Amino acid sequence: MKILFHLFILSFIVTSCKQEVNKEAIFKKPTSVAEKISRAHGFENWKNVTEISFTFFGKRTWVWHPKTKDVQLIKENDTIHYNRKAIDSLVLQTDSAFINDKYWLLVPFQLIWDNTATISKPQQEVAPISKTNLNKITLTYPKEGGYTPGDAYDIYYGNNYIIREWVFRKGNNEKPSLITTFENYKTFKGIKIALDHKSADGKWNLKFTNITIK
Repeated sequence: MKILFHLFILSFIVTSCKQEVNKEAIFKKPTSVAEKISRAHGFENWKNVTEISFTFFGKRTWVWHPKTKDVQLIKENDTIHYNRKAIDSLVLQTDSAFINDKYWLLVPFQLIWDNTATISKPQQEVAPISKTNLNKITLTYPKEGGYTPGDAYDIYYGNNYIIREWVFRKGNNEKPSLITTFENYKTFKGIKIALDHKSADGKWNLKFTNITIK
């Protein structure tokens, strides 16, 4: 009886150890590059966001409620309200603009959200603007679906996983369509956003202003 009891205890200890090892292995399992980049920009805080507003390039101001999918566009003397659950031909152009502007604002999170896109393996490469060695991944979209099918983005980021530059290639063309920096980062409710996206000569800057997050 004592032998059986000791065998039971030994079995319990071995099983417990295996469970702890498995838990530890799961906990230490490395995350993907996409997850590391999104987390470096505060993705873990996105679940708390109920409203985000921003002005894109001084042209369009958006108020977005991600949990309800309500969107408001304020442009000059015009205001448009719609819900992304019900897109029709009347708001298709507006929604296309929203997707574009939101993409620029939250590129790091798109790496997680856009599960139809493919992400290349990371490699080190000389960045086109800073001419420094940075890590690079390429995000490529399917040839069908979405507002800009087949587009590709070369994303350059530091060892801290913060994005520093990117190259947009329309239709996955080898020739770049646009190259800009990601700079002047500010943190809003734990979410890190680049306010400035400058061309190589610094004469062109896609700037975000009036950012608030609730």
